[in-house]
Amino acid sequence: MKNLGIGARLGIGFGVVLLLSTLMTGLGILRLQQVAERTHDMMQQPLAKERLVSDWYRYMHTSVRRTTAVAKSSDPTLGAFFANETKGSVKAIADLRDKIEPLLSTDAEKQAFQTILRVREPYNASRDKITKLKQEGLTDEANTVLEKEFVPAGDAYLAEIQKLLDIQRASIDATARDINAVYQTARNRLIGLGVLVLAIGIAFAVWLTRGITRPLHRAVHIARTVAAGDLSARIDVDSKDETGQLLQALAEMNGNLLRIVNEVRLGTEAIATGTGQIAAGNTDLSQRTEEQAASLQQTASSMEELTSIVRQNADNAKQASRLAVDASDIAVKGGTVVGQVVDTMDEIHGASKKVTDIIAVIESIAFQTNILALNAAVEAARAGEQGRGFAVVAGEVRSLAQRSATAAKEIKSLIDDSAQRVEKGSQLVSEAGQTMEEIVGAVKRVTDIMGEISAASAEQSAGIEQVNQAVTQMDTVTQQNAALVEQAAAAAGSLEEQAQRLKQAVSTFRLGTAQMTLA
Repeated sequence: MKNLGIGARLGIGFGVVLLLSTLMTGLGILRLQQVAERTHDMMQQPLAKERLVSDWYRYMHTSVRRTTAVAKSSDPTLGAFFANETKGSVKAIADLRDKIEPLLSTDAEKQAFQTILRVREPYNASRDKITKLKQEGLTDEANTVLEKEFVPAGDAYLAEIQKLLDIQRASIDATARDINAVYQTARNRLIGLGVLVLAIGIAFAVWLTRGITRPLHRAVHIARTVAAGDLSARIDVDSKDETGQLLQALAEMNGNLLRIVNEVRLGTEAIATGTGQIAAGNTDLSQRTEEQAASLQQTASSMEELTSIVRQNADNAKQASRLAVDASDIAVKGGTVVGQVVDTMDEIHGASKKVTDIIAVIESIAFQTNILALNAAVEAARAGEQGRGFAVVAGEVRSLAQRSATAAKEIKSLIDDSAQRVEKGSQLVSEAGQTMEEIVGAVKRVTDIMGEISAASAEQSAGIEQVNQAVTQMDTVTQQNAALVEQAAAAAGSLEEQAQRLKQAVSTFRLGTAQMTLA
């Protein structure tokens, strides 16, 4: 029955009620027809006989009183006065008797009728005797017959007619009781059937009302629950009618909302977590970028100092190269001017001291260059991928610095050797020629080395310039990155705030134990 539609339920309910109403109407009509038939029978037989017998009794009662009046009257003409009426009464009574006799159907009626005919004879005889005596003027004798014969005969006659009348009235009463019984039975049955129809109608009304209102109340409750944000309610559908379809649609809607809200909630939580991590990462990145920018600024300052030192080193190398060329020229001239050896040796001794000082400066420059190259390599390592090229240049600079230091040491050793030889020059004049040749060769080597130092210094200066430009560009890019990171941090903070608002908005829905998790 739960799977029947509302229209089918209404059709069944009203159909049953209409069927019972039709049955009740048919039963009422049948009983009314029975009452009508009984009433018709009563009007045709008992009531008609009762009227005829009642008229017979009335005529007889009038006749008895009229005869009594004639008998007791002293007027001799009174009998003649009532003669026509008496004849009319006799004729009317005879007609009534003839009408009543064929209508009699029961033994009691027939027996009472025969008794009336039997007691009628004494009555007629006494009546005729009184009439004759009155006509003869014998009033006293007429009164005597009246008292002794007529009155008892009239009373007996009327009593028997009354018995027949009572029989007819009893028959009428019995028929009336039958009609009343039929009426009572019909009424009771109609009342019972009406109560049954009413009970069935109420039962169907309650059944239909509950079958419709209960699911509707459930649907309203579910809709209010969903409107309040509670999606944890379980919706059970136990029928397939329109209300069941409504509940099924609400269940599907609740399930879809549950899935969507759960996915949105999990998504907002993931977004909130991700944005929080992004914001934290951007903040950390911003700090590191600022630190990197500061480090690059320091590196740029160091590179400027290194550039200045390298330029100075290059200038000194050029000067040393020129000095070496001059020394070579002097050594060549020394071979031809042996006589001026002592003076030349003194000059060489002085020049050697200067060269020693210059070499010390070169060693200092090489040492500082090595340190700056090491610092540049460390800063390039901190810069990561962007500082890889800078690290290569710094390595080359360090290599050149080491080579410069090595060359400076060699020059220093040569200068020291030259100084010792100059000191011994006065003693080794005889070996001046051979020594000068050696000096010429040494000076040539020094010239070559100084040329290499000069070229290396030039290359070192160009490399440092490139490193300086790269560091400057890295500083600019790092500053731009810092600005972008700050913008990204602000955007991540705004996104995190929006995610928290969305999470708070979604948290108004209660999902219960049916909460799902994302894969």
